[in-house]
Amino acid sequence: MGLTILLGIFAFCVLIGAPVAFALGISAIAAFWWEGLPLMIGFQRIVSGINVFSLLAIPFFIFAGELMFHGGIAIRLVRFASAAVGAVRGGLGIVNVFSSMLFGGISGSAVADISALGSILIPVMKEKGYDTDYAVNVTVTSSIAGIMIPPSHNMIIFAVAAGGGISISKLFLAGVVPGILMCICLALAAYVVAVRRGYAAETFPGWTALALSFIFALPGLFTAVIIVGGVLSGVFTVTESGAFGAIYAFVITLLVYRTITWDNFCIAVLQAVRTTAMVMILIACAGAFAYMLTFFRVPTQTVDFLTALTDNPIIILLLVNLSLLVLGMIMDMAALILICTPIFLPVAHSLGIDPLQFGMILMMNLGLGLCTPPVGSCLFVGCAVGKLPMEVAVRTIWPFYFAILVALMLTTFFPAVSMTLPSILG
Repeated sequence: MGLTILLGIFAFCVLIGAPVAFALGISAIAAFWWEGLPLMIGFQRIVSGINVFSLLAIPFFIFAGELMFHGGIAIRLVRFASAAVGAVRGGLGIVNVFSSMLFGGISGSAVADISALGSILIPVMKEKGYDTDYAVNVTVTSSIAGIMIPPSHNMIIFAVAAGGGISISKLFLAGVVPGILMCICLALAAYVVAVRRGYAAETFPGWTALALSFIFALPGLFTAVIIVGGVLSGVFTVTESGAFGAIYAFVITLLVYRTITWDNFCIAVLQAVRTTAMVMILIACAGAFAYMLTFFRVPTQTVDFLTALTDNPIIILLLVNLSLLVLGMIMDMAALILICTPIFLPVAHSLGIDPLQFGMILMMNLGLGLCTPPVGSCLFVGCAVGKLPMEVAVRTIWPFYFAILVALMLTTFFPAVSMTLPSILG
């Protein structure tokens, strides 16, 4: 009955529109009360959920991404991507994917990717004769690169949800190849759709223009090198690298590009504070919710249930993927990382799947959920930027969904995709 109380109140709160963080906290405290557990323990679990040193990296990463968004780094990355791959049929679609890969690897946020690049590329693509739905769909689906390619604050959340025993630097390495693989699949989908629709190719600007655009983009690109390289080399901890990355982004936008204004700086600070507050409240309340899931033996029962259905690891993995995809359609990503990790990570352990590989499977599944209705935040933002009704975008987004699913299946069933770099460099 206690588990019914926990899940029932949570579902009710979500259905009536309560914030997910509050839904998690209220349902957890109600379950504590029903089971006769001291409520003080519940509040202790909420506080201890964010009493983790590595979580300090999250506000730094978010602030660095906001500074880059408002400081003009995105437009320089777009110019470099356009010079490099724009001369292909439907080249602006591929430019969109390539730009997302570059900017996502710096900002670490899918929504920041859409906000920064979508506001630049979608109007340009429409002006060049591309259909609005194509421009929006490419922008929305390629934004997941910000989740997969390091640095990514979602990977830090996963490491905390997994119990803190996973190296964040190895998680960063594990995301590189799956992220690039997904972008390649999306670029191919963008090319195929562009050819079918008869979109024209851009003119190659010449090697000089390509070299200059790369030079102008290099200071921004170096942000990711500093953050990830500092962690991997042992010079910084993850938290220190986030702080240094934020300082570097501020110095670059202020002194090198000279594009950050006082107003933009204030907006970046405000947005970073808001996002950090939402993430931290969510993590705190999810700590108590995850404690009750463990109390009711949900992870163990999930493993027993799946293994009772079949002993075929391929089918079990497909069921896990299907569950994550469905959940990703109806809930926010950060909340699902915190809820699903303690449930499905034991399933992965039972199948002999490394936690790093499972982390990439989880990220890509839930990232796809950001692009799917009814609760796809990336889809909402992309349609708002492109001024396109969501139902119109969804009618033609399927080739891009398929491209992500191909990358997901390769990541799921070929461990080398996510495990090669951590085993070599970790």
